[in-house]
Amino acid sequence: MKKYNIGVMGATGAVGQEMIKVMGERNFPVGELRALASSRSAGKTLATPFGDVKIVETAPDAFEGLDIVLGASENDIAEAMAPHIKAAGAVFVDNSSAFRLYDDVPLVIPEINPDDALKHNGIISNPNCTTIVTLVAINAIAKLSKITGIYASSYQATSGAGAAGPIEMYEQSEAILKGRAAGGEGNSYGAEINPEVFQYQIAYNLIPQIGGFGENLYSSEEMKLQNEGRKILHLPELKVSCTCVRVPVERSHAISACVITEDRLEVEDVRRAIDEAAGTKLYDNGDKKEYPMPLLTSNQDIVYVGRIRRDLVNDNGINLWCCGDQVRKGAATNTVQIAELLIER
Repeated sequence: MKKYNIGVMGATGAVGQEMIKVMGERNFPVGELRALASSRSAGKTLATPFGDVKIVETAPDAFEGLDIVLGASENDIAEAMAPHIKAAGAVFVDNSSAFRLYDDVPLVIPEINPDDALKHNGIISNPNCTTIVTLVAINAIAKLSKITGIYASSYQATSGAGAAGPIEMYEQSEAILKGRAAGGEGNSYGAEINPEVFQYQIAYNLIPQIGGFGENLYSSEEMKLQNEGRKILHLPELKVSCTCVRVPVERSHAISACVITEDRLEVEDVRRAIDEAAGTKLYDNGDKKEYPMPLLTSNQDIVYVGRIRRDLVNDNGINLWCCGDQVRKGAATNTVQIAELLIER
């Protein structure tokens, strides 16, 4: 099998490390693995499934000889390095939001629109994590009838804010439990809480804001499901009303969605379609108390779907609940799957 020289930009971060791990698990045909990171990490050694790799500083001249670069860096770095990646002759599969809505940049979920990946001009974007989990869950419905609208609420894990998110949650939780044991008073039992990652205490709390609010009073995170969903599903008129909430969970995002279709669908047909769809697992047995939860769906790549039922307000609406690991399928694995499309086709 032909081998490919792969660069991972942001290789020392949580998503970058997960990309390398996933490539090992999926037996990606890696020739050279080039781990790219900041100057602080350059020269250090990174243990990988492909052997120990010396970290290289992310710089304009760091991409020569690479076939594919997987991006796990912030927008500004992605934007600065993209021209140099293309000039080196590599394809840039980027997990940042920098290029997602560019007309000439494919936005790809391999289970949904794999052919779009081949229409690239040197850059392919990986969608937002919540967008990926939600659209994988409802793609089977889209094949039964055109989706006209979605009402959704997301319950997003602390690791969605980076590796520091769960650390802050656990530190706050420990401080609060100590304060409670000592007889402290108030919502935090006298513990001193100084949020840094999140705008408020996240332990034992919910925060109904992810991203800044726009003129329409929806946050930037909430608009991604509509804007990215239109592009991925090829539904330019799709309307989505979404509320995104940060919850005190370590890993795996959960979404409650009401999917409205042109035709009235039978619930059993929807269940059957989801059960047969790529990337999903039907996990829906109320009698046995079986439904998707973050603890079930973490550290793997399948989106679990359950609580499927007809909406009681709109007769063309189907309600469902889904969970998926936002670090893996919502970021690292989907990026690697896009790279697999490039070498397969």
